[in-house]
Amino acid sequence: MRSLCKLVIQVGIIGYRNHAKRIISLLNVKEDVKIKYIFHPVKSSEKSINTNNISDLFKCDAIFIISPNHTHFEYIKKFIHNFNGYIFCEKIPVVSIEELEWLKKIPEAKKSKIFFNFNYRFRGVSELIKKYLNSEQIGRVIHINIISTHGLAFKQSYIDSWRSNTELNPHSVLETSTVHFIDLLNLYLGSIELATYNPNKIANEGDSFDTSHVFLNYKNDVTASILNSYAGPFIYEISIIGTNGFFTIRDDKLIVQSPRDTFDEKGFFKSPPIVQEKPFKSKDDHIESLKKSIDFFLEHVKNLKRIDLEYFDSSIETNRLVLDLINNFKEKE
Repeated sequence: MRSLCKLVIQVGIIGYRNHAKRIISLLNVKEDVKIKYIFHPVKSSEKSINTNNISDLFKCDAIFIISPNHTHFEYIKKFIHNFNGYIFCEKIPVVSIEELEWLKKIPEAKKSKIFFNFNYRFRGVSELIKKYLNSEQIGRVIHINIISTHGLAFKQSYIDSWRSNTELNPHSVLETSTVHFIDLLNLYLGSIELATYNPNKIANEGDSFDTSHVFLNYKNDVTASILNSYAGPFIYEISIIGTNGFFTIRDDKLIVQSPRDTFDEKGFFKSPPIVQEKPFKSKDDHIESLKKSIDFFLEHVKNLKRIDLEYFDSSIETNRLVLDLINNFKEKE
């Protein structure tokens, strides 16, 4: 490990394309971070930064695991036994209940150096949900509706990737997109009474499910619907409906409408007036949340601080719920 007076964090990366490339670009602009190695098990390169030797990463202060989901467990297991630094791992942590149980048994000292990147916790929409949940304007929350779709399944890059490979990633969109929203809602809504999952193959490109609908019924009687798809036009819409009003994010705009008791000239209920309207760019919010998540992790690395175990534990519970949805769906087939 580096000494307390060292100002530059030495980082190792596992992964180099797509999302990994995005994170690498964010790390490259940081003056206090140096990417020492980028690891790939077989891909060769003459660049000194690239390596096929996993043990090179043991020399780093922090390792970013940004590889396909099914590889996370083996890398984490290897580093737990051979590495004393910090680990940043993309969601979802692992792809089986057996792997999840193994993670739970990791000593707390090791857990406090592992961070799973559920970066939606750092999104502006997270702060909005926290602000308006059971607020005076919205009232008691009844239902949350989330739609997030785009046309990735029709791009060649998807067809050729691990995301569309049913052997490596059969429940693709659930594990890469829906999981973020599940994790976010669970932060604020508590325990789930009932969860149902309906996946589909809409684009018929690749073998994995490209569309996912999850319905959640929480013990506090709030319901939530999450639709994610790689086979539709770009839509990013979140609505929270309460007993006194509602707010909606859509088309890069946040609108809050309240109160419930709004009537027309005949005394019938009508749509409440807009009490707040402002821009909300979902794409910018996503990138900003990724920056904040990385910064959160690096701040702990730089100051040699333990990461609160709440982050590890909540990541495991989100992972467990996703695996339960998958396993219950398999039982119905």
